[in-house]
Amino acid sequence: MTCKIALAFGVLFGFGVQASSAQPVGYTAPHSPSMETSLLQPVSTTTNAEFSRWIDAFKARAAREGISQTVLNRAFSGVKYNADVIAKDRNQSEFTKQIWDYLDSAASPTRVKNGKAAIRKHAALLNGIEARFGVDKYVVAAIWGLESAYGATRGDIPIIEALATLAYDGRRGRFFEAQLIAALQILQSGDTTPRNMTGSWAGAMGHTQFIPTSFLAFAVDGDGDGKRDIWSNDPTDALASTAAYLARHGWNKGQPWGVEVRLPSGFDYSSARRDNMRNPSDWAAIGVVGVDGKPVPNYGRASILLPAGAQGAAFMIFDNFAVIERYNKADAYVIGVGHLSDRLKGGDPIQASWPRGYAPLSFNEKKKMQRILKRKGFLDDKVDGIIGPNTINAIRDFQRSIGVTPDGYPSQTLMGHLR
Repeated sequence: MTCKIALAFGVLFGFGVQASSAQPVGYTAPHSPSMETSLLQPVSTTTNAEFSRWIDAFKARAAREGISQTVLNRAFSGVKYNADVIAKDRNQSEFTKQIWDYLDSAASPTRVKNGKAAIRKHAALLNGIEARFGVDKYVVAAIWGLESAYGATRGDIPIIEALATLAYDGRRGRFFEAQLIAALQILQSGDTTPRNMTGSWAGAMGHTQFIPTSFLAFAVDGDGDGKRDIWSNDPTDALASTAAYLARHGWNKGQPWGVEVRLPSGFDYSSARRDNMRNPSDWAAIGVVGVDGKPVPNYGRASILLPAGAQGAAFMIFDNFAVIERYNKADAYVIGVGHLSDRLKGGDPIQASWPRGYAPLSFNEKKKMQRILKRKGFLDDKVDGIIGPNTINAIRDFQRSIGVTPDGYPSQTLMGHLR
């Protein structure tokens, strides 16, 4: 689960899903398809007495933020240090999932089937939300599907306990203490109760996995009952809040997130950059067309995204791609939401083949690759194992320097060239 608003902790810049640090709505590695890590890190132990002393000190800080003693007493009743939460937080950084595997899960036949059923069941609600906020109802439904399997897996961990444990632990204490204060403000506002405030281990809540600060900023009362209840079995407030979030971040009505395209022979792969925006007609002029062989309609300026380099599918992505990206920064998540939304409205599976069987770089190999690029003078950025735009550009510059296709893809072949 996650929500960039919830914002998941997952970051995949086209080359495998990699857990990272916070985003805007909720968090976890790119949502829904559950992810486990292979390398375990030790979890420090603590005692409930130590934790209780921390809570007492925190309550004093929360009181200075305007949280009433009544809310504090109710919220922390029965709260204990949760070692399972810390274990999950420690052990997310080594997981890598290839984009094709992620998309297989994100738009699986079961998820598509269940999504169509959910859309039929909640047709009036989703139509009303689309009319009110101008956001594609299928995109809202796709986020719902990825975040909680259409409400089936919203998380059952007490949010106050999880956030208090994470804030006390200190690894990202400032961030989680801010979320804890926000969660208490939600309780103080009367939107829900401590007992009902449950979610994921990292504090993401409800059908579409909002973190507390994003809830305070963007959640809405969709059913008019005076509460913003994203935890209820009724998804009205959660789905309306998701649409409100996307609308607030600039959703363009009538524009797709992206379109799968075919690239011409001899395509300049270095032109596939997020900052290289052209009208679809300009892309068509150099041979970039839809999978049907026709120019992509003029939905607005767009760039070309190659999530698997020169080996896999290519997408022409529009401004709405960046809007979904505000929900979760991972390219895989955005493509997953977009593609699932297309499938929910009756669209076809992705047509291009993926380089399945490709041996991905491990997290440590990605760091090694960055160190070599840095040593060779191609990368001026930190070595963190995350394949972001700066690393992609550095790979392309290196590839150009040795005369191979500059697709920016961090493959085992690239590692061979670097060595």
